[in-house]
Amino acid sequence: MKSLQETHAPGSRCFGCGPANPRGLRIQSHVVGDEVIAHWTPEPHHEAFENILNGGIIGVILDCHANWTAAWHLMDLRGDSEPPSTVTADFHIRLRRPTPTDRELLLRARVAESADPKVRIAGSLEVDGVVTATVEGLFMAVTEGHPAFHRWD
Repeated sequence: MKSLQETHAPGSRCFGCGPANPRGLRIQSHVVGDEVIAHWTPEPHHEAFENILNGGIIGVILDCHANWTAAWHLMDLRGDSEPPSTVTADFHIRLRRPTPTDRELLLRARVAESADPKVRIAGSLEVDGVVTATVEGLFMAVTEGHPAFHRWD
């Protein structure tokens, strides 16, 4: 099954989620029930130190994943066939414990609050069922004239 990114933004070069960025992280978010999930496996060059994921990389993957959760939600809410261009207005990452890099990670995100064009997202990063980081953020759809308006093109 194609991810949200592959389906709606195959030409995106975003570092965290762009399918067209060969040097990016290329997370792939999928709708599962009322949440959006992604599985991602880090590589050694993503480490802060041996077998521990860099905090900046954690921020990138949670930001992108939460942003896609908001875009999907607004698309579904509006009954549109394509997601609106959304941007991060505010987000907070809480690093709860070290995240190992020697296994697959699970990203989870869900809508906590919605008032179109703004969506508040809550999410987590898990390893083997243990939450290692959480995210809370506000994401919003932008209109023509904003630099990110055609970001999925």
